[in-house]
Amino acid sequence: MDEVQFNTVRRLVLGLGCEHGAPAQEVLALAEMALREAGVGGEALAAIASIDSRKNEPAVLAVAAHFSAPVLFFAAARLEEETPRLKNPSAIVFARVGCHGVAESAALAAVGPDAELLLGKIKSAHATAAIARIGLQKA
Repeated sequence: MDEVQFNTVRRLVLGLGCEHGAPAQEVLALAEMALREAGVGGEALAAIASIDSRKNEPAVLAVAAHFSAPVLFFAAARLEEETPRLKNPSAIVFARVGCHGVAESAALAAVGPDAELLLGKIKSAHATAAIARIGLQKA
């Protein structure tokens, strides 16, 4: 996995989870809603992150292209390691994909051990989004 390049502008990671075949317009609208709710713009995104089973998911790739951000993918086992830091763990998600959350876990995993959730999971009909940032101690 490539290292995320954070700087004074690009300090955030958008975590995305979605069903296979989720409409790209829906996932992009959810991503934009997440940024609005967090009070930040797309220029602050250092990366997009998701579960590795979505590596070829058009909606996830479309969001990354829209924001000109690299996309990082993590195995379910790696995402499961983030469970203690999740605001919204889900037994249903665990039963489906093997981790207690995708959007929050992926965002946290991409940022690293000093990550904190700026925005916990929000949902649309077929997707979830969350935003993590590098901890204030690294500001």
